[in-house]
Amino acid sequence: MIALWIVLGVVALFLLWLWATYNGLVALKNRTDEASSDIDVQTKRRYDLIPNLVETVKGVAKQEQTVFIKVTEARAAAMGAQGMADKAQKENMLSETLKSLFAVSENYPDLKSSQNYLQLQTELTDTEDKIQAARRFYNANVRDLNIKIEQFPTSVFAGSLGYAKREFFEAAGAEKEPVKVAF
Repeated sequence: MIALWIVLGVVALFLLWLWATYNGLVALKNRTDEASSDIDVQTKRRYDLIPNLVETVKGVAKQEQTVFIKVTEARAAAMGAQGMADKAQKENMLSETLKSLFAVSENYPDLKSSQNYLQLQTELTDTEDKIQAARRFYNANVRDLNIKIEQFPTSVFAGSLGYAKREFFEAAGAEKEPVKVAF
């Protein structure tokens, strides 16, 4: 009879541990999904600001057509990105093209003194900061989820429960530099 109680106790402890592990994985997955959504919200804000910024610059710098085309193409590519690695690459390309747009604006004193341009530039800078914060939040949650998935004994059950490691949002090489905005 005592052996039966011991077996039942061990089974109950195992089920309790499995329940806690599963709930921990669910919580980490949901935090990671929330963080990914935060990136999407901020990049959507950026995508909405870019056409206004391009139109403002176009009004003064009509001969800079190639820059406008590159920014528009990079924006479209970033909006259509699939998966975190592709999204990171396309977002970094967009940041690079925005740098060229701001470089063009340096050649036009009328533009640099335009209140509309300065406001858009400030909003874009603020958005870039929020995107960076969202990326850090996402990466912190991915780190926690990946650690939980890889640690023993959770690693034994995580795959069978449908949990897999997530990709970090990473920038490569020169793309790690922030967008420089000059007033």
